[in-house]
Amino acid sequence: MRKFVMAAAAGTLAGLVVTTQVAAPLIAQEATRNTNVYEQLDLFGDIFERIRAQYVEEVDEADLIEAAINGMLTSLDPHSSYLSPDDAREMQEQTRGEFGGLGIEVTQEEGFVKVVSPIDGTPADEAGVEAGDFITHVDGESVLGLTLDQAVEMMRGPVGSEIVITVVREGEAEPFELSIIRDTIKLTAVRARTEQNTVVLRVTTFNDQTFPNLKEGLEKQIEEAGGIDAIDGIVVDLRNNPGGLLTQAIKVSDAFLDKGEIVSTRGRNPADGERFNATPGDLADGKPMVVLINGGSASASEIVAGALQDHHRAVVVGTKSFGKGSVQTVMPLRGDGAMRLTTSRYYTPSGRSIQALGVSPDILVKQPRRNRSEEEEEETNKNPLLRSEADLRGRLDNDSLTEDEIRHIEEDRVRAEEVAKLREEDYQLAYAIDILKGLSTLNGSD
Repeated sequence: MRKFVMAAAAGTLAGLVVTTQVAAPLIAQEATRNTNVYEQLDLFGDIFERIRAQYVEEVDEADLIEAAINGMLTSLDPHSSYLSPDDAREMQEQTRGEFGGLGIEVTQEEGFVKVVSPIDGTPADEAGVEAGDFITHVDGESVLGLTLDQAVEMMRGPVGSEIVITVVREGEAEPFELSIIRDTIKLTAVRARTEQNTVVLRVTTFNDQTFPNLKEGLEKQIEEAGGIDAIDGIVVDLRNNPGGLLTQAIKVSDAFLDKGEIVSTRGRNPADGERFNATPGDLADGKPMVVLINGGSASASEIVAGALQDHHRAVVVGTKSFGKGSVQTVMPLRGDGAMRLTTSRYYTPSGRSIQALGVSPDILVKQPRRNRSEEEEEETNKNPLLRSEADLRGRLDNDSLTEDEIRHIEEDRVRAEEVAKLREEDYQLAYAIDILKGLSTLNGSD
């Protein structure tokens, strides 16, 4: 027994010697790295003092330090940044659903401000700003060379004041200007309506009100329709939705899933990864679903689309989404400021990251940029070949149908006209409703 204990002790001592021999160079490397870091911090201090003492004009020391902090963060990726106390307060207002501004979600690309998406019903949306637009000038001043926060600051201003932005748009030969009146942006997170026995849930953002709005709106539409059996299906419209709170994206996905993973996040430390799973219960009671996306659908929108797509719970229709597959954590700092730092990537249930790739639709449907011109419409109406028997003078009446059958035909004709009108107004949505009608027919519904 004593020999066993001694052998074990000898083995332990030998292990310690080997460990020490291997660890010594690593400790030396770590010490050298720390020394270099401290030297760089000393260099930063020297530069700060020289600017403060020798710059041509007197500088605000607090602004100088904030700029240095923000530069450090923005060098990491487009979504990490420093939030001044004012910016941090405005961000909290946005998550609550009300803030002042133009109503656009933006990012930075090639030095210019790129519109991720305009928010429904906001001044930017009404002025004609589109997802994918590049903003190059604000009130005649170039944004080239500015940080994203600086460019956004240029676009802020008092409610009711005018701003002129210069826009470069794909397909337009020349830049053009748009005049916008700033306003208080009050976000209605979800708008619900029924189109031809299909409930359309227009989700504009993911803030604190998103899931409550969605649940209430869906239940109201189902009640007004006379019950879930009277509904062909559900369209979740995520087009031009720039995202928002991860927690709300999980709740919206969970609303239509009974089980399985919704999304997972993986950071630098594997132990910090998280998985979020669905709980039993489907607000749509298994009815067919279509999710609409486009290039302005980002972040939380992509989580919902990816989850419902991977679980084959919904058909995804539209065009490829934006491709923001990272998660930002907002960390409070001293002085009421905050740091927005990218801390993880998120993955759909099948394990795919959509970072820079986006969610690809199951059915690719592009939205026509413009409706037909008035001249084309008039020409169509003048075409005599489009006239029917019912338009002819002296036509014979149809006496082979009952009054109920005639009424049914008339109702079908009205519905067909509504479909045609919707296709002119929103081609992608009309396509989504057609898909749900087809799925409902295949499932045996009338």
